[in-house]
Amino acid sequence: MKKEENNGNEIKLDNKVSTESKENVEQTVGEIVENNNVDTKLTAEQEINENTKKEPINLTKKDGIIFHIIAVICIAIFCAALAPKCLQNDTYYTITIGEYIYNNGISDLTQDVYSWHELPYTYPHWLYDLGMFLIYNSFGHTGIYVSTMIFNAILGISVYGLCNKKSKNKVVSLIVTFAAMYLVKSFVAARAQLVTFILFVWAILAIEKFLETKKKRYACLLVLIPILITNLHCAVFPFYFILFLPYIGEYLLLVLEDLDLDLRLFKRIFKLNKKITKKEDKKAACDRKIERIEKDISERKRKREIIREKPYKIRVTKNHVVLLLVSIMAVAALTGFLNPAGDGAYTYLYKTLQGNTTDSINEHLPLTLIENTEFAITLVVFLLLLIFTDSKIKLSD
Repeated sequence: MKKEENNGNEIKLDNKVSTESKENVEQTVGEIVENNNVDTKLTAEQEINENTKKEPINLTKKDGIIFHIIAVICIAIFCAALAPKCLQNDTYYTITIGEYIYNNGISDLTQDVYSWHELPYTYPHWLYDLGMFLIYNSFGHTGIYVSTMIFNAILGISVYGLCNKKSKNKVVSLIVTFAAMYLVKSFVAARAQLVTFILFVWAILAIEKFLETKKKRYACLLVLIPILITNLHCAVFPFYFILFLPYIGEYLLLVLEDLDLDLRLFKRIFKLNKKITKKEDKKAACDRKIERIEKDISERKRKREIIREKPYKIRVTKNHVVLLLVSIMAVAALTGFLNPAGDGAYTYLYKTLQGNTTDSINEHLPLTLIENTEFAITLVVFLLLLIFTDSKIKLSD
């Protein structure tokens, strides 16, 4: 009887264990199914999130391209509208000189053939004169007017490209472009200066790209542009090198700041004093001062790095590629000789300033804010935006 009872108990226990094991198996299977469902839900949600993330990026790029196209069209129309319909006296002079060069070549461009006394003369923009004559000879006054609209549109689009490169903000770039072109509307004419404005903008773009990428094609462009300037408008040839100065000046300032000349000078003095003195206590004092100066130098370096990473208003960058830019500038300075009209690229501006044209010609007058209200207002608005907003500016800018 006891054996049977024991067997019965064992059977009951086995049944309990089997039921419990079944329940455990069912529970684990249910958990696995739930986990699989959760995983599938998560993967599905992740795919949806990734798709939703990708779509705005594509839309943003597409919208950006559309914005650029519309902006370029608007700038071209606005700049073309700024072109004056009437031609200046200098334009007729330009056409006449171009006709002379077309008929006689560039073998002798040292005498003023239209002067009664045959005075020595420098043809400052012989290549532009030739181009304007060819346009006038083919299309007349309408061709000159259309060419002015085209050049001014190219200038506006170039300014927009430069602003977009500097600010990374399409709307701000568009507003600044319209403002800039409105400010230079008085200088828009069928004259060589309009072409050199374009070349100056391209030069700044080439400098920026060269400092970023260090590619040779931008270096070649920086040498080609002064060759064009010296033949298109040699009077502004010296101004080309002023465009390099902000980048060189920023680099030199940062180099001088990193030298810590004042602390290093005191360090040298204490080292010299340590060699001269014979007392041990004074030598120990010099060592302590030298150690303190070294700590100050390292602390200054640490603070400079923090300020340069998170500047308040002015951002600075110590770019060693500027040294290559100086060498390019030196090579470009020799391109002034590549002009059939002689050494006018180096002497024309100086000779011009010796005369009385600085009293009458608008381009030769100094810029005074009290006589240029539009420029003064623009400068004030720029300073207000820089001071009272969170915007930052590069030191070279």
